[in-house]
Amino acid sequence: MSERGALRARLDLLAREVAKFGAVGAVGLLVNIAVFNLLRHTTDLQVVRASVLATFVAILCNYVGFRYWTYRDRDKTGRTRELTLFLLFSAAGAVIENGVLYLATYGFDWNSPVQSNVFKILGIGIATLFRFWSYRTWVFKALPAEVRPAEVRPAEAPSAETPPAEEATRSAERFLEQRRPAETVEPDPVRH
Repeated sequence: MSERGALRARLDLLAREVAKFGAVGAVGLLVNIAVFNLLRHTTDLQVVRASVLATFVAILCNYVGFRYWTYRDRDKTGRTRELTLFLLFSAAGAVIENGVLYLATYGFDWNSPVQSNVFKILGIGIATLFRFWSYRTWVFKALPAEVRPAEVRPAEAPSAETPPAEEATRSAERFLEQRRPAETVEPDPVRH
């Protein structure tokens, strides 16, 4: 595989990840906006409080989509750690998202239903960038590098004479291998 081919493979993987993240995020966005508007128009909750509740309902919905679809091939060994980090970074995203709405509502007195929805969506957009980075970097970690393809062994580590294109190919192969689900891993048997 050439250097260009390795780069293309990495970009294809990233594009698929972004697309899956976006699809789950779109469902979360619909849930968030629907719950927000339902709470806003059927209860006496203030705008930002309704938004915070809607955000956390969407976060729970998104976790299921991310864990079981977007990042289903990622490491699943530390579920408590994963869920704790997910909630921590989601809370930080909720502060970003609802901070934008709070500033618009109480800082500029933009409080009409249309304005509230516009600033809610703007806040979600800004928070989504943070969430994408934090989830893929810290929460849904790639499988350990211990699982390497048979043709790339530690004894074959690149030497000073290894051409850059060949090293790029090896790096891309290691990158791709780390993101493939391990076929030999079987789930623990259910104990009764």
